[in-house]
Amino acid sequence: MKRASYRPVLLPLMAAVFVGSLAARAVVAQTPAQSPVQSPAWKMTVSVDKPGAKISPHFYGLMTEEINHAYDGGLYGELLQNRSFRDDAAKPVHWSLVQDGGATGTMSLEKTGGVTDALNISLKLDSTVGGSTGGRVGIANDGFYGIPVKPNTTYHVAFYAKSTGGGPITVALESGDGQSTFAQGQAKRIGRDWKKYTVTLKTSSMTPSLRNRFVLSTGQSGTTWLSFVSLFPPTFKNRPNGNRIDLMETMADLKPKFLRFPGGNYVDPGHYEWKKTIGPLENRPLGRREWGYPSSYGLGIREFMEWCDDLQMEPVLAVSVGRPWLAANGDITPLVQDALDEIEYLTGDAATPWGARRIADGHPNAMKLRFVEVGNEDFFDRLSTYNARYAKFYDAIHAKYPKMSVIATRQDTSSRRPDLIDDHIYASVAGMRRASHNYDNYDRKRPRVFVGEWATVVGGMAANNGSPTPMLDAALSDATYLLGLERNADVIEMACYAPLLVNINPGARQWSTNLIGYDALTSFGSTSYYMQKMFAENKGDVVLPTTLAQMMPTDDTVIKSQGGVGVGTWKTQAEFKDAKVARGTETLFMSDFTKPTTNWTFSRSDWKTADGVLRYTGDKENSLALVTDIGSTDWTDYTYTVKARKTGGAEGFLIPFHVQGAGDLIWWNIGGWNNTRSALQRMSPDGGSEFGNTETTVETGRWYDIRIEVSGQQIRCYLDNKLVTEATDTLPAPMPSVYAGSTRDNTTGDVIIKVVNFDAAAQSVQIDLQGVASIGGSARGQVLAGQPADINSVENPAKIVPQPITINNMGKSFRYTFAPHSVSVFRLKTR
Repeated sequence: MKRASYRPVLLPLMAAVFVGSLAARAVVAQTPAQSPVQSPAWKMTVSVDKPGAKISPHFYGLMTEEINHAYDGGLYGELLQNRSFRDDAAKPVHWSLVQDGGATGTMSLEKTGGVTDALNISLKLDSTVGGSTGGRVGIANDGFYGIPVKPNTTYHVAFYAKSTGGGPITVALESGDGQSTFAQGQAKRIGRDWKKYTVTLKTSSMTPSLRNRFVLSTGQSGTTWLSFVSLFPPTFKNRPNGNRIDLMETMADLKPKFLRFPGGNYVDPGHYEWKKTIGPLENRPLGRREWGYPSSYGLGIREFMEWCDDLQMEPVLAVSVGRPWLAANGDITPLVQDALDEIEYLTGDAATPWGARRIADGHPNAMKLRFVEVGNEDFFDRLSTYNARYAKFYDAIHAKYPKMSVIATRQDTSSRRPDLIDDHIYASVAGMRRASHNYDNYDRKRPRVFVGEWATVVGGMAANNGSPTPMLDAALSDATYLLGLERNADVIEMACYAPLLVNINPGARQWSTNLIGYDALTSFGSTSYYMQKMFAENKGDVVLPTTLAQMMPTDDTVIKSQGGVGVGTWKTQAEFKDAKVARGTETLFMSDFTKPTTNWTFSRSDWKTADGVLRYTGDKENSLALVTDIGSTDWTDYTYTVKARKTGGAEGFLIPFHVQGAGDLIWWNIGGWNNTRSALQRMSPDGGSEFGNTETTVETGRWYDIRIEVSGQQIRCYLDNKLVTEATDTLPAPMPSVYAGSTRDNTTGDVIIKVVNFDAAAQSVQIDLQGVASIGGSARGQVLAGQPADINSVENPAKIVPQPITINNMGKSFRYTFAPHSVSVFRLKTR
């Protein structure tokens, strides 16, 4: 997963095979008539007797990452937040003081005299309790956006404590206002030395509720110290330190064949110290705060293995290359050895040091590990750095495990031929529809592909705008993309959607569009989840060649690439001057910034004009200043020049041109991706793409002369009069409204047909099956349909779910009308 500072657009592998394939402002396409049709609008031909590529048996799987409280506050069963009192060095966040019945007290963090050297922080609770009955002082935890309490449920509590008072500690599950107690127990005779206590809480008949609290309290005066307080509900397969039942069951229904772990943000940036995630929970440190909150490491490397065991998945292990934790010229040898140790921990027997350690940790069986990924999204680093590091990992892993497939994270890796390439793509609805053709013309001599992260991303973080889970429109686009992956099964080894999980509370999530949503009490599958469930249950074993022809022509109008200009930055401070647009000897626009910038618009408030320069002093992403002269959107065949100087920040310059609006333009990204390279990027309401990649670094404090020449669809970009990028702005073809694909299940002989209809009208399709003797009398399947903006939620988890369909009077040639805004999957019995 990309870090939050990076642009969520198409990632680099696609630049080689996907140039210009996302929608641009230069195409206006009309879809078929928006009314029900009587005669077939489409003809679909399936060559059943000419099976194509075999589909990998582990084609569909899961990608995991600690984002959106996916582990802590999500899959991992622990219900208490900040159980070890280490989330904040200054105060016990998520814990509050309880004072009832006239009793008073204080709480504070104690940083000496901890349980162990690893568990060195405790909470000190001073209490003064008078003679009144019912007086108590305690601490309450608010959980991960609430603590769920369910009827007739057993909860397990564990904590370390010592006290000067010697009396019992009462443990309770209470309503958020403390007025109702759902379950209560006691740990008696708390001594003056640290000791671990366990208590079991059992609820009775009640209405499930979310906004509750967990309370530890004392009815005596004195001082009590508490450490590592834990509350667990029942877990999947009753595993100690296990996972949430409903989320595991939801994932199991996807029939995943692999799990990519430990997650991109654990290995990138930095180094995943997996050895610290094994052994007793009390000895595990907090993980990094890549998405704004710490990770407890309660879900460590052994728990990942148990996750795989429980869902019968193979592991796909990602190992750290140290970017940017290790300097480019640093010694990678310790990280290579650490990766070998980790592989041995997963796969070794009792005769190996790390295999023996795994067995001692409680996982006796070795895992079947066939894939190891070296790094994550390392196109954010220099190719030379990744090339050198990949070669060392590749050689060391293959020397010890010659049959292991070693995955590279860059398509241009050249130091060794990768066994697989990990490709990531996030795009709009239109962008992902076009991405369904990404691999149609892929060079079959190149390595096979693991699509390690993909998703249609709609809108921002606003609810009901493709966030926190996708709308139906995105699910249809996702289905179209999967059709393309299945069609190119000779290239695609496996694929997994990302992100997988999201806690829907606004403060808990960092990514807009996710597969499975939940709060602490309930969960739901998104529209795309149900689509993928349909696909996974009907994958098939071989691809059947399928053609889809539209019987009704479309009227498409194509106009030229054209538009205005601008300047901008991405988390970078910069100055610009002497902006000019010329066509031959004719000057179309000029600004030396000596006058007020009345002909510019700004996306941020930190743009100022002074001393003949336009200056940006903020640190925000996507900070643009655009020319708004009347007629600028019609400019074509021009040369745009501007001077730019970086004054601070992480990257370089964004130089927009062909601007139709703030979200509809092309920019030359100079020194992007942590100041490592440049590329042309098309940004439009239909999605984004990038092309014309070159390694580029922008120096701070130096003025650069930037020149962009556009002639028709040709683009030439110069930096200090040196040609850096030359590319063609290829205009995409109009998108059809119907997509289809076919596979065959070799065990049953079934022909599996999948059809996506984006149109607002039902679409009649004539389906011809070639090379079969006969077809059974009926076919059964499922359809996912609704309105494009429909979305599932905690309040309405089944708004859009698959519905059964039956097709009667089947034959080798038949007609079927597909519902508006739908994805349909059905099986035909061949004879």
